[in-house]
Amino acid sequence: MLSQYLDLCVAHPDALVLFQVGDFYEAFCEAAETVARVCEVTLTQREDSTGTYPMAGIPIDNAASYLQSLLDADFRVAIADQVEDAEEASGLVDRAVTNVVTPGTVVDDELLDRASATYLGAFVGGESSGEDGPETTDSDEAALATLDVSTGECQVTSASDDRIRDELERLAPAELLVSPTAAVDPAALGFETMVTDHEAAAFDLDGADETLSAYVAEPTAVLDSTAERRAVGALLAYAEYTQGGDGALDYVSRVRRYDLRRSLRLDANAMRSLELFESRHPGRGDTLLDTLDRTACAPGRRKLETWLRRPLIDRGAIERRHDAVGELLDRPLARETVRDHLAGVYDLERLAARVSRERANARDLRSLQATLDVVPEVKAALSDVGSAALCDLRESLDELREVRDLIDRAIVSDPPQEITEGGVIREGFDDELDEIRASERDGREWVSSLEERERERTGIDSLEVGYNQVHGYYIEVTNPNLDRVPDDYQRRQTLKNSERFYTPELKEREDEILRASDRADALEYDLFCEVRADVATESARIQAVADALADLDVLRTLADVAMANDYARPEFHAGGETGGIRIDAGRHPVVERAQDEFVPNPAALPRGSVALVTGPNMSGKSTYMRQVAL
Repeated sequence: MLSQYLDLCVAHPDALVLFQVGDFYEAFCEAAETVARVCEVTLTQREDSTGTYPMAGIPIDNAASYLQSLLDADFRVAIADQVEDAEEASGLVDRAVTNVVTPGTVVDDELLDRASATYLGAFVGGESSGEDGPETTDSDEAALATLDVSTGECQVTSASDDRIRDELERLAPAELLVSPTAAVDPAALGFETMVTDHEAAAFDLDGADETLSAYVAEPTAVLDSTAERRAVGALLAYAEYTQGGDGALDYVSRVRRYDLRRSLRLDANAMRSLELFESRHPGRGDTLLDTLDRTACAPGRRKLETWLRRPLIDRGAIERRHDAVGELLDRPLARETVRDHLAGVYDLERLAARVSRERANARDLRSLQATLDVVPEVKAALSDVGSAALCDLRESLDELREVRDLIDRAIVSDPPQEITEGGVIREGFDDELDEIRASERDGREWVSSLEERERERTGIDSLEVGYNQVHGYYIEVTNPNLDRVPDDYQRRQTLKNSERFYTPELKEREDEILRASDRADALEYDLFCEVRADVATESARIQAVADALADLDVLRTLADVAMANDYARPEFHAGGETGGIRIDAGRHPVVERAQDEFVPNPAALPRGSVALVTGPNMSGKSTYMRQVAL
């Protein structure tokens, strides 16, 4: 077993290997000392003919908290699971690394922030820094690709090196792959991240195109930039490696390219100064995100954060969004109906990804169905909307009736957590399973009536029929009645005050029941996997619905906030020499929440002007400047 463990360590030299032994993940030798220290668990020892070596383990059922401790200590963790049934194994049980857990590739709900995306990033740096815009050449073009492994959201952009580094700080991926030609100093970044030295070959254009071709039919048609293709290819190759190899990311149904010139440029300093996502006084102040966040579901919360990180600059797109917010503002009943329905939905984006990764259990499928059941109700609430954005969202809400029907027919309404121990598949879904269950049920009914029959036959009123997992079915007779035991009783177990027996017929029935139970459990598991696989084929449609619900949740949220805070819709003008910004009775949206009273302030800034703000200390100059900026 130690040899098997060390072979896996050699195959994953950049990770700490945790090795399944029964109900625990174990580490040995130096790795055991690390696990014991970081996770604060007991360091024990194992001894064999070659000597004594350290060992430390964590319980599989409660692994998440220990994994978080290892991630916080900057370790990657390779999970080596038993990939062979211990009862069927001949000799040593085979094990293989099924998942490499890193800060940027976590998929366990207990390790994820429900309200924020967790990004894995890949940075391809340019050789020189140029100006923004299309005049960048291949030599000075840089690219940043990001992937949220928990949802399948994959996006990429390219620009000059300095602009991409700004975008890197804005998105703040939890883990970053860096091309061999780029230089990134983690200490110089304005956020915490793990910089991973992935194999350089993954960034080669040919290798990147080969990886990308599994996700995009014609990579060059979608991404004409070589830097973007290299970044996305390396990103997906590394994510595949961490999730178990080819096919592990089938739910990444599209790679989206975006242009930085189509959104407001917000560097990390601006975001920090304006306290968009982080307060300068942690624990003592709100952020703009806190002020605006009235979202009802997790995908909506993540979408709101995305919109704030990348504000629109196209007037048509802004007014389209404002039209939708305005209509929802004017229709409180529709807005409240949508909010009530969305409050009951589960995290559809991550559910779809979990189904595709074959990590979903029966409860996950039921949660997915419950969320899809909301879609017709939401569409009905939007039945007579008029704004273009809301009309498009209504049309994109695919009801996925066949998926909902399949889950409802196949999975019991309240399934157990485990999917290998039966009780998952609904009666009537599969004829063979129903027959096996009927056979098992008949056997159990025969056993349940045995007690009354044996009491009549033996005259022993205290006789009992029972079952335990060690000895199976038994007939229990107390010591004073042992002289009345029939000749066909065979002793199974001796207790202090009684004896337990079985009869040949009871043993035969027991074998039939157990065989039927094992067959039923195995067939249920196979049927569940088939249902899950069928649902996974619709992952792209499910993700599209999740995206639409998230957009709708944010639009509804902005309408709610506008109503609660008496916000006004801005009016746009054509610009030109007389253009600029004029704000009447402006307020700082965050500061006013912390004040008993806030005095509104106007601002009039003609195009091209510079305003000099003066006043004594503590007079509110910085608040005024920030409220205008916000």
